[in-house]
Amino acid sequence: MESVAPRTRKSDTGGPPTHPTADPSADPGADAVTAMLEARSVALVGASGRAGSLGARMIAEVARSPARPRTYLVNPRYAEIDGTSCLPALADLPEPVDLVLLAVPDTALEAQLAAAARAHARSAVIFGNAFDLPGTSGRRDRLAAIARDAGMAVCGAGCMGFVNMARGLRAIGYVEPDLPPGPAALITHSGSVFSALLRARRGFGFSLAVSSGQELVTTAAAYASYALGLAETTVLALVLEAIRNAPDLRAVLARAQAADIPVVLLSVGGSDAGRALVSAHSGALAAADGAWEALAAAYSVHRVRDLAELADTLELFCVNRRWAGRRCAVPSQAAGIATVHDSGLERAHLADLAAELGVPFARLGPGTTDRLAAVLDPGLAPANPLDVWGSGRDTEPLFAECLSALADDPAVAAVALAVDLVPELDGDDSYPRAVLAAAAGTPKPVAVLAALPAAVDPVAAARLRAAGVPVLEGTRSGLLALRHLLDHAQPRQPPPIRTPRASRWSRLLTRPASVLSAAVQFDLLRDYGIPVVRVRAAGTRARALAAAAEIGYPVVLKTDEPRIAHKSDVGGVRLGLGDPGAAGAAYDDLAARLGPRVLVCQTAAPGTELALGIVRDAALGPLLVISAGGIFIEIFSERAVLLPPVTRSQARAALARLRVAAVLAGARGQPAADLDAVADTIAALSRLACDLGDALDALDINPLICGPSGAVAADVLLVPRSVPAG
Repeated sequence: MESVAPRTRKSDTGGPPTHPTADPSADPGADAVTAMLEARSVALVGASGRAGSLGARMIAEVARSPARPRTYLVNPRYAEIDGTSCLPALADLPEPVDLVLLAVPDTALEAQLAAAARAHARSAVIFGNAFDLPGTSGRRDRLAAIARDAGMAVCGAGCMGFVNMARGLRAIGYVEPDLPPGPAALITHSGSVFSALLRARRGFGFSLAVSSGQELVTTAAAYASYALGLAETTVLALVLEAIRNAPDLRAVLARAQAADIPVVLLSVGGSDAGRALVSAHSGALAAADGAWEALAAAYSVHRVRDLAELADTLELFCVNRRWAGRRCAVPSQAAGIATVHDSGLERAHLADLAAELGVPFARLGPGTTDRLAAVLDPGLAPANPLDVWGSGRDTEPLFAECLSALADDPAVAAVALAVDLVPELDGDDSYPRAVLAAAAGTPKPVAVLAALPAAVDPVAAARLRAAGVPVLEGTRSGLLALRHLLDHAQPRQPPPIRTPRASRWSRLLTRPASVLSAAVQFDLLRDYGIPVVRVRAAGTRARALAAAAEIGYPVVLKTDEPRIAHKSDVGGVRLGLGDPGAAGAAYDDLAARLGPRVLVCQTAAPGTELALGIVRDAALGPLLVISAGGIFIEIFSERAVLLPPVTRSQARAALARLRVAAVLAGARGQPAADLDAVADTIAALSRLACDLGDALDALDINPLICGPSGAVAADVLLVPRSVPAG
């Protein structure tokens, strides 16, 4: 840090410094973010000489910045701190600074941020939580308004600041270790996660680490966009509790996907999607984390469930990065991992867990099995996963050759030595030497997969990591990390092109208080290429019987009264009506109990029932929901949530993740459904969502009946988007 006495040291150019990373043609917000993250001049408001205070730690941490920014201390209580002059107020700054760090009480935040804006500061970090006083409200909104009006970027409130290792700037108020530069960019809403990952003794370093807190102004998308512009960034890690600024976040994820930069996401909390949509099943199904699920699937984001999986996945992607995103030399469905063990029981345990987690083992070629058989002790099978331990002789060359043989197999995407890596009390280091020898002979990822993190030898782990060999600290988390590596090698197809039929339907859907008859809703599906049963609306007994005769018996009668959303719940559906007598009696019953309006429907051929839906998420817009259908929609808790547009292959992949996939494939002798036809229907609904999602709150197809001859929608419920009064 270059501490500057007040009113004596001016900017080198006489004004605000320029920033090489910033694109002059970019939007001003992005330029302000660059000014923040690459600040060459910093004002420390609340600087303190009291040891251990936030103000003192802030001074010390900024002073450790390799970039040595011009630094001004600001606090009216001090004339100087440790020999450095202290300014009484931001108005006394000799230049407009790039960054202001606010280590002040919440009650002083508005005044100090306003003072920073008047001093033409480019950005600020707000460490405090910006809580409201009892009986007051709106402090955070007022802070955001001050910054936005001044065009300032703001980190926080309620954050720990940031460390930009690529540009040598530490803008934090808490003591963190010296960090070696590395390929991972971390943006986290959690200060605890920020600190934990910076202090983790793992095989990854950071280009940028940001504790973004409440994101009053500057969101995760802005930091991620900046990070992707750094040549040092090859992995992006996001730890988020909410989707803020969804369009920019989607743009960043698309940019990372196009650049083949893995994005690892740990999300917490749930989406508000569908919680108020009591009239649509898809809303309830898409709640919880449906929006995160859809976002991750749309942009090939590697979604992790806990910090252990996050750390193992980051380490695997950060080490040997030139191969982590490499497309496999064999078809993706044939690629898998290979593991080497020194324990038969742990080998079986890992195989069980891999099957549970869906982590495939590569099928070894005959050349590989012959090569393994030549070095294994008698009685050991040359298989994958591989148990090597026999007599215990020649450990290093034996394990090195087995690892190398597996790595040379074209079906193997990554190799792991699955041992406990405990400290060897006799000093034997055969395992580390064997792994290092194998890694030196292959461009593929070679890792150690340890079962128990607490037992890992830290010295051996540090040696391996320094040589570019990741040490994955947990069987489950390590296997999941390897699965993420395999998933990243699978190519994606381009999305379908938006269809031109939106304007006609959009005008109808957006009419105030419009009520679409069920017959018109079926017409909408048909217009988008979704097969539907033949339907006719009727309001009298005679017209119902005439419609049934036209469609052909047997028919289905359903109430078509607009106030009834879920027909089955009120006994409003009558199936298998085989003649006019049965149809007439069914009509009489429905008309007497529920009202005269009915829908006469063709009876669909039997098949497996699915439910498809569109539900609107507050941040992301329309989402697609796929689940088991009919009466099982609320019994099975599983569903897939996708972000449109969705291709046929993506639809097939989503179906495969559901338990109902086994039924669709023909379980227990049932005829298999035409999965391509089902996937085409999902893709067609996706096109409808892209075209009309802004005009819908929800749309349900339940059931979609899937059989050998295709898929057909047997019922539909559409909820137009609410039009605010006035």
